[in-house]
Amino acid sequence: MKKLEQIYEGKAKRVYATDDPQIVIVDYKDDATAFNGLKKGTITGKGVVNNKVSNHFFRLLGSKGIPTHFVEQLSERETAVKRVEILPIEVIVRNRAAGSFSKRMGVAEGTELSSVILEYSYKNDALGDPFINSYYIRALNLATDAEMEQVKNYSLRINDILREYLWNLGIELIDFKLEFGRCDGKVILADEISPDTCRFWDRATGKKLDKDRFRQDLGEVEEAYREIIRRLMGE
Repeated sequence: MKKLEQIYEGKAKRVYATDDPQIVIVDYKDDATAFNGLKKGTITGKGVVNNKVSNHFFRLLGSKGIPTHFVEQLSERETAVKRVEILPIEVIVRNRAAGSFSKRMGVAEGTELSSVILEYSYKNDALGDPFINSYYIRALNLATDAEMEQVKNYSLRINDILREYLWNLGIELIDFKLEFGRCDGKVILADEISPDTCRFWDRATGKKLDKDRFRQDLGEVEEAYREIIRRLMGE
């Protein structure tokens, strides 16, 4: 597989074409942003952690029957993935109140929710990723009803798998973001699952082991990312 020109650069990743039109290479960066890019910085080693952790989760989910874009890890920062057409919808799965949900709903952070929440946002930085629901998605032709039913089912299943897996490692999965894409006419999991896109709390102490340490200036950011990779992979 030959790496060709860069075709995209986002806040956390670069994407490169390859000599296989069905495969692209994702290169994870150390750049960190928060609050829709208003806060910027660098988390040393973040790209390595996010690459390895995401691939670890994708392998786990693939073994449980969740189709993903993962193909092969190429290096500490680069991974080959299937080229997909990303659905312009961010899926947030919430198990406890935190982040924007706590602010929006006036619920104290850490409050256990009576049921899992699935929340959808329109993936559009210029608009601030506004909250949407199934009627918006249908009216704006962002995805079909059948695709969203698949997204819902996969998201809830992913939550069940990851919550149990992480619980056994002493980590509580508070909430997380997912993105999906179309590939060969099917909906598959794409993007990443990492300390950038999840809230991980230590089960015993409640210590935050994710990007909230950067967002909230809590310090020990790199240490938190390394702790996640240590618990998941023993590194």
